[in-house]
Amino acid sequence: MTSPHRPDYHLETRLVHEGHQRTPFGETAEALFLTQGFVYESAESAEKRFLNEEPGYSYSRYSNPTVDAFEQRIAAIEGAEAARATASGMAAVTAAMVGQVQAGDHVVAARALFGSCRWVVEDFLPRFGVGCTLVDGKDLDQWRAAVRPETKAFLLETPTNPSLEIIDIAAVAAIAHEAGATLTVDNVFATPLFQKPLALGADCVVYSATKHIDGQGRCLGGVILGSTEFIETKVQQFLRMTGPSLSPFNAWVLLKGLETLPLRVERQTATAGYLADALHGHPKLRRVTYPGRADHPQAALIKQQMSGASTMIALDLKGGKEEAFRFLNALRLIRISNNLGDAKSLVTHPATTTHQRFTPEQRAEMGISDGLVRLSVGLEHRDDLLADLTNALERA
Repeated sequence: MTSPHRPDYHLETRLVHEGHQRTPFGETAEALFLTQGFVYESAESAEKRFLNEEPGYSYSRYSNPTVDAFEQRIAAIEGAEAARATASGMAAVTAAMVGQVQAGDHVVAARALFGSCRWVVEDFLPRFGVGCTLVDGKDLDQWRAAVRPETKAFLLETPTNPSLEIIDIAAVAAIAHEAGATLTVDNVFATPLFQKPLALGADCVVYSATKHIDGQGRCLGGVILGSTEFIETKVQQFLRMTGPSLSPFNAWVLLKGLETLPLRVERQTATAGYLADALHGHPKLRRVTYPGRADHPQAALIKQQMSGASTMIALDLKGGKEEAFRFLNALRLIRISNNLGDAKSLVTHPATTTHQRFTPEQRAEMGISDGLVRLSVGLEHRDDLLADLTNALERA
């Protein structure tokens, strides 16, 4: 028994029901299939299964009913034809990029990327003969100038981690397609609720499902979304043969996370907006960057591209690293962690954690100062969070 695929249902309804395939037992919650392999009625059936001539499962590294349910549900809310789940967000980014290129090809990427994502395109792919050019993602002329005859793929994230810059997805997609290349967008900060890269022209969307999709600090996961053709020709074989598969248990946890995603993200975003407004103009802060404020440098593009703001705030303390550390150490409710999108509010100092391997000059190019602090807003009461932040700022 399968839940009906009804695109006319509202997103909140589909996040609860999409992709649910009930067993004959009629369970309410999705079944958790903790199995490595599957048995066949006959040798002929096994042969057909491996030739893709018969529907069904053969090995959980390839596919699994619980993982399938997660893939179907997130594809439905993203507006994608197909999705493939992975063991982590970085497995999703790596598979998406590696699956599109071969030796002699070239990639163009925005330089403002999560540290590990930038390592994949700047350090890892060149080991196998794939060139890379990094650009200021906000500057469309730099995207155009970076294109070569051998350019095959573009990569960007928006809003960027951690400086919350916004990149024009539709414009970059048009440049990529004119060059015969594809565009992959890391959409983790916006979540599938607030930004639809595929509708804006992107060919592929990747998520660290570890973040908002789980949302409660329980497990790792990732997902790659795109057209059926993109997934089957660029991604599927790489995943099957190299094995960065998502655990069925983690898929089950992520399914439960999707059910409450709108409630959590909308509440966290409302609180983040309240905190950004309250902290704006604080004498200890050089700048408060938040996509929901009218003073964001790209506020017009945000209104055009996003339907909501973010759960993330960037705070730039005037006193640099020393003052940032005093601020972090003075917090009592908000905890220091490099994770984000959690029900608990978390804060980190990117220059010494997620982006520590870069030189000061490289960090400056990405908008990361020594005083920058990234705040992921959770589900605590907004006044308790504000009191913790203001007290810590005074002690800093």
